[in-house]
Amino acid sequence: MTSALHTSALTSLHLLARGKVRDNYAVGNDRILMVASDRISAFDVIMGEPIPGKGRLLTQLSLFWFDKLGPNGLNICPIHLTGESPESVVTPAEVPQVEGRSMLVQRLKPIPVEAVVRGYLAGSGWKEYQESQSVCGVPLPEGLQNASKLPEPIYTPAAKADMGEHDENITFEQTVAMIGADLAAQIRDVSIALYKAAAAIALEKGIIIADTKFEFGLDAKGTLVLMDEVLTPDSSRYWPLESYVVGQNPPSYDKQFLRDWLETAQVGGKAWDKTPPAPRLPKEVIEKTAAKYQEALKRLMG
Repeated sequence: MTSALHTSALTSLHLLARGKVRDNYAVGNDRILMVASDRISAFDVIMGEPIPGKGRLLTQLSLFWFDKLGPNGLNICPIHLTGESPESVVTPAEVPQVEGRSMLVQRLKPIPVEAVVRGYLAGSGWKEYQESQSVCGVPLPEGLQNASKLPEPIYTPAAKADMGEHDENITFEQTVAMIGADLAAQIRDVSIALYKAAAAIALEKGIIIADTKFEFGLDAKGTLVLMDEVLTPDSSRYWPLESYVVGQNPPSYDKQFLRDWLETAQVGGKAWDKTPPAPRLPKEVIEKTAAKYQEALKRLMG
């Protein structure tokens, strides 16, 4: 196993925030250095043990997708990358902490909406469909099963929660009330276009992207910009095409393996209640989770 970075410790830049995975540092007033650690969270709780190599892998995958979907590729919408080297804004001694796991990006005004697009019925969407034949207020046809492909991808936004709290599914109408009709519609339309393009690219490599979430910000001119990570196994449900069967939970190249293990884990002799502290991850769970992420990278990028 490669050595793991649980938390970065750059002293040459001002730390803005530590998220579930990324440590964000200010670079002047207009840029941010995003350092992807090897932390992993599940059920909105950060695990005590990192997944070695995960931060580098997430960064490689995000850069792959930004290249495919942004101005260098299909040019669906502007992206937050500056094109500058992350290593250029830290001291020589700090380069090992950022090398291969960082992005130097524009500082944007974040939009407090998680732009979720679902192409298949899975997870909480499947549970909700069974109760109401709809997902986040979007009505769906009768007779769908677990893992069914939807007739068309649907946009099911969520309101971004504070650290440690669960994001809350909201309706499109609620996003209109939050950010205005024009911006809400633009985010919806761009998100669906990004998902459709990425799903087609992934399918050629034998991967189904069942669902994903995008994050956006506004630049100084008010332009909508795709930001944060994009289409990684942390933010998406990746299924191997050859194992896909309607009606069953497919094996996945994402956090689902870890979530499934946590559902059966115990803390102090009792089932874990999904609040901190998280159960200690055994070596085999860490290794298997790392292998799932590596498989996604290998399939997509060769």
